[in-house]
Amino acid sequence: MALLAVSQCSYAVDIQPNTLYPQVELDTTMGKIVVELDRTRSPITVDNFLTYVVKGHYDNTLFHRVIADFVVQGGGLDLNKEERPTDKPIVNESGNGLSNLTGTIAMAREAEPHTATSQFYFNVVDNEKLDPSSRRWGYTVFGEVTSGMEVLQAMSLVPTEFNTQIEWPDFPVQDIVLKKATLLPRN
Repeated sequence: MALLAVSQCSYAVDIQPNTLYPQVELDTTMGKIVVELDRTRSPITVDNFLTYVVKGHYDNTLFHRVIADFVVQGGGLDLNKEERPTDKPIVNESGNGLSNLTGTIAMAREAEPHTATSQFYFNVVDNEKLDPSSRRWGYTVFGEVTSGMEVLQAMSLVPTEFNTQIEWPDFPVQDIVLKKATLLPRN
């Protein structure tokens, strides 16, 4: 009976539900980036992102979209350039008062507003055009870089190409790997 209880506990994930500003370290092949997430403004998005972090979804994934003077995007493709399975899409929280400014992290999505799953991006310039307006949904910002901005800037400048395997533009010529994403201990 005790063995059954232990095995069921292993499926639970600790996403620090009582931490308002959890921090995540992203260890990449170009260096480390630390982000502080804002659960007060984007509770659904932060919980979603942290669930992927704690389950190891982001480990050994590629940054697959890099556009200088715009964004660096990752969180969806494995090292074979295949999409990883995701959980259900989440509600768009783009009206939370946070803006797509340089150094922020936000959720990527399809054209429909409530389609974000695991993919995220970093703004490497101010991208207010991605914020919501009275006529359209925006892209949900849910945190900001607290260290490693120089790593992000270096990523944004790598050569890119059209990747014929996945038919995707702006793909880095040399892989940029997110080796490990780690939820840092509470302060």
